[in-house]
Amino acid sequence: MRVIFAGTPEFARVALAQLHAAGFDIPLVLTQPDRPAGRGMKLQASAVKQFALEKNIPVVQPRSLRLDGKTPEDAAAAQAAMLAVRADAMVVAAYGLILPQWVLGLPRLGCFNIHASLLPRWRGAAPIHRAIEAGDTETGITVMQMDAGLDTGDMLLVGKLAITPEDTTGSLHDRLAALGGRLMVDALALAASGGLRPVRQPEAGVTYAHKIDKAEGVIDWSQTAETIGRRIRAFDPFPGTHSVLGGETIKLWSYEIDSCMRPSNVGCGTILSVNSAGVQVACGQGVLRLTGLQRMGGKRLPVADFLRGFALAPGMVFGSGREVTP
Repeated sequence: MRVIFAGTPEFARVALAQLHAAGFDIPLVLTQPDRPAGRGMKLQASAVKQFALEKNIPVVQPRSLRLDGKTPEDAAAAQAAMLAVRADAMVVAAYGLILPQWVLGLPRLGCFNIHASLLPRWRGAAPIHRAIEAGDTETGITVMQMDAGLDTGDMLLVGKLAITPEDTTGSLHDRLAALGGRLMVDALALAASGGLRPVRQPEAGVTYAHKIDKAEGVIDWSQTAETIGRRIRAFDPFPGTHSVLGGETIKLWSYEIDSCMRPSNVGCGTILSVNSAGVQVACGQGVLRLTGLQRMGGKRLPVADFLRGFALAPGMVFGSGREVTP
């Protein structure tokens, strides 16, 4: 089976690597254009492009696939490359471009998407973040037959994973990426033999995983300790959560829910105690013990190491002072 692959970040690279290892003929890869990254802001190839080049797979990087869009020359060149390879199917994973109808209808078997949620829950751009943030105890991968809607196509294969209380978006991402690759290998094998059985997504239970905005990383200490904790895990590694203290922005990376009672006579965000085990902070309901923090321009540190370079004391209040964008 000849398969065009479209994807950009590490999540997609894992799937591409598994398809390649399974022996599928991948004559063409589509990925996003190189972007500036790192301290020097040098152009950097996507994880998918790096893998494709290592395996000598041709790569095209259109800025758009809309033939009537602002970059028709990109789309026209991509269309010519896709037509030339005569693919049976196209696999899409975290590509980042909308596929117009001419793309969806091009491969003989259509386009298959690897989506990191149990559809129809968490359609959209940030399903892993939103599942953790919402307190879901389960997520998974849906391999879907793509249509013109936003993650609305028929479900082909589904795999489930538990979300543990320790999971961050980073840890869950890695497990889902591996599962997605395995399911896509199975889906293509079934497609080749006519064994896929599409299932319509139910109308009930639809939610949308809206794109993450960096501004969401600001901690609101009036929320419950559990809500704040889920936000910390959901935004790790990107964009991270933070709170200002004495005019300096501090990033918050790890925590424990403290079993002690929240004093009624202190404001939200007030530091209750400080020691090498953690920094206790009063929340709208409950107490959060911060165990991993980071200063602007510094490194993530366990709380004991952080306190050696930044003095914290009971009575100080997170959320006071001028906010600095990290």
